[in-house]
Amino acid sequence: MTRPTDISAVPYSGPPLHGVPDDLVVHGVLDIDNCDERLWVPQTKDVWFRPLLFSVSQGYFVNLLRVRKSGILSRHRHTGPVHATVLRGRWHYLEHDWWAEEGGYAFEPPGDIHTLEVPEGVEEMVTLFHVTGAYIYVDPKGNAQAIEDVFSKIELAKEHFEKVGLGADYVNRFIR
Repeated sequence: MTRPTDISAVPYSGPPLHGVPDDLVVHGVLDIDNCDERLWVPQTKDVWFRPLLFSVSQGYFVNLLRVRKSGILSRHRHTGPVHATVLRGRWHYLEHDWWAEEGGYAFEPPGDIHTLEVPEGVEEMVTLFHVTGAYIYVDPKGNAQAIEDVFSKIELAKEHFEKVGLGADYVNRFIR
């Protein structure tokens, strides 16, 4: 009797599935202090994002958000779920009693409206955000003021990468 051959370590050799994009691997994501500063896209004064993934077909983006100021950052509503992992510092929403702190995770449901504040004493806040849908920036009554989504993030990144010498096409490495 022949023993069965272990094929668990044999890679898949069939045809690729139709429409499946290439994998995306971004190295050094957690090395916040030693990454190329050109990768941080300015969003507003003292606020930057570092793109990790722009999913145009699924309508979401994943990025690191870096804030180097205390105070109110924005008031916004989510059209889809948001996942957040705090890598440095802390922040909270004025409308909730919980705090997002270094090493912690927060889930924000679609439709939630909140005002993000970075408290005094936090020199830098860095959070990994996975945002599905859009942020709708609103006034205190909930009236829409501006919208940010995967497409507006791509345009900001494209302009920034061109300006800092990486080239506008540099953004393509994050688009799937």
